[in-house]
Amino acid sequence: MDMLHSTTAVAGKRERNRIRNRQAILSAARECFREQGYDNSTIRDIVRRTGLAAGTFYNYFSNKQDIFAALLTDFLSRLNDNLSLSRRGASDGEDFIHQAYLALYTATARDPLVYELAHRNEWALRELFGSDILGLTMLSLEEDVREAIERGLLPDMDHEYLCAAFFGVAYEISLALARRAYEHPQQADDEARKATVFSTNLFLGGIARLSSL
Repeated sequence: MDMLHSTTAVAGKRERNRIRNRQAILSAARECFREQGYDNSTIRDIVRRTGLAAGTFYNYFSNKQDIFAALLTDFLSRLNDNLSLSRRGASDGEDFIHQAYLALYTATARDPLVYELAHRNEWALRELFGSDILGLTMLSLEEDVREAIERGLLPDMDHEYLCAAFFGVAYEISLALARRAYEHPQQADDEARKATVFSTNLFLGGIARLSSL
């Protein structure tokens, strides 16, 4: 019994160390990519910031591209879990637009480094995933817009232009929000709400005019 308890304790400690080391590498990589850019950062730069032995890196990642993919996958999985659910659960057109922007901006505000990194290194993102950051995060938007039009939540208009307009607003405001949230992290959630209110009202004003044409 004592031996079993000891073995379990050792395994638990190893798992905690594994999680801690992986997180240390990812955190160091985020800072390197932000300060030096993805292309100019080396594995040596990243490891130097962690305090880990150089060989430890390769227990977790094969190369720099693996780190970039891990950072973005974590970000996108959190975001995509919320986006489609929030849009499909909307009660009216305003709620549809508000919830979609809120999901995107909240994720951006809480992880501004990754969002800004993706904007700065779109070539690497396309190489890894075959799309840019908004192409990935808004993958199901067109389908959800069609469904919202069928449900009567949005007026029957050109859904391709509607999605393009949503993308355009989201792209630029998300980048501005990421910069603000990075500089003032304590205000991140407030900035996400401000960006949501601004974008929703800007968008709704345009829809009202278009639906009357």
